[in-house]
Amino acid sequence: MRVISGSARGLKLKAPKGSNTRPTADRIKESLFNIIAGDLYEVNFLDLFGGSGAIGIEAVSRGAARAVFIDSDREAQGIIKDNIKAAKIESKCRVLGCDIKSGILRLSQSGEKFDIIFMDPPYDRGLTEETLNAIARTIILKDDGFIICEQAIEESEPNIDGLCVFRVKEYKIAKMTFIKYSEEQK
Repeated sequence: MRVISGSARGLKLKAPKGSNTRPTADRIKESLFNIIAGDLYEVNFLDLFGGSGAIGIEAVSRGAARAVFIDSDREAQGIIKDNIKAAKIESKCRVLGCDIKSGILRLSQSGEKFDIIFMDPPYDRGLTEETLNAIARTIILKDDGFIICEQAIEESEPNIDGLCVFRVKEYKIAKMTFIKYSEEQK
């Protein structure tokens, strides 16, 4: 696993050991960042279920103004911090060590809003809908922002009040579901 492009290009990233995290494959990550390349410059990026921090680090490496990472696992938090330091982007990053709903609530209470929210929850645990509901209730997504949700290929697209799916990109074992506010939510 490595940073594909930008200021930290080529940097090898650490990943937590064991099966608690499932890093996004480099091929899928490269395809995703080709899709959103024009939307990254100077944005606020939120990486939920951060794992190794690879997605948020890639975003900052490619021009995002800053990234916030949330992960409840202590080992993952340490690895995200190590990877941020290795990429030399500490001033643009913050790691919150807490569960996702608490982190979203903290960000909302401090008035933070994000242009792009990436989430890669563990598959088949109901966390996709729970997390999207928390985002919709707290309104931490900017009006013209979007959410990218990595899902297992067989999972159905989420159906959340106030949000709508506007694009799905499928790969062999995973898919990226792009979500934004529905018109009546704005």
